[in-house]
Amino acid sequence: MKNSQKMGGIAALYQAAAYLVTMVFFFLVVDYSSVVDPVQKVALLADNQAILYILHLVAYVILGVFLVVLALALYERLKAGSPAMLKTATAIGLIWAALLIGSGMVTNIGIGTVVDLYGKDPAQAATVWLAIESVAGGLGGEFEILGSLWVLLVSWVALRAGGLPKALNYFGVVIGVAGIVTVVPALEMVGIIFGLGLIVWFIWLGIVMLRGSRSAAA
Repeated sequence: MKNSQKMGGIAALYQAAAYLVTMVFFFLVVDYSSVVDPVQKVALLADNQAILYILHLVAYVILGVFLVVLALALYERLKAGSPAMLKTATAIGLIWAALLIGSGMVTNIGIGTVVDLYGKDPAQAATVWLAIESVAGGLGGEFEILGSLWVLLVSWVALRAGGLPKALNYFGVVIGVAGIVTVVPALEMVGIIFGLGLIVWFIWLGIVMLRGSRSAAA
């Protein structure tokens, strides 16, 4: 149990670090979201192929593996409280992890394909990339529905089981709900709350798990 909690804590902190690195990269290094023209997007991929490959490996593939570790560690920690709901939450977490890994692998393979094609036919490369990007985005969950459901259910179970601080659990419920409402197109911007809140949640959770605290805050 002790080792699994330490691994879970490390995994949670890795999640936060990966999200932070990704945000900083796409806001300050490669402003991909501001590029509208598909051909220019592929040109941007070609200019940054190596670093983008590493980034997607770190922020999707490896992150997904660590998410499996974290989901299973939380299951061990909270399974006495509400087993049925926790099994559902854990299954959702594992599915989310698998989709993140798949999204990262599809993106990295896709980048290599379109960059090779870009030198021969930029327009065709742009068309292919639009298709790959749609598939990768669908797998990764642009609305974060699986991630928000997992956080919400884990936090709800922890409120009943008392395995995590109450303040952390209430915070998890709030950001979980914020993530779920992003399925409504008019409320997509609420996803910012989920994204930033998730980083804080992972850091907080990681610290709690590394300290080995099993008591809820008063």
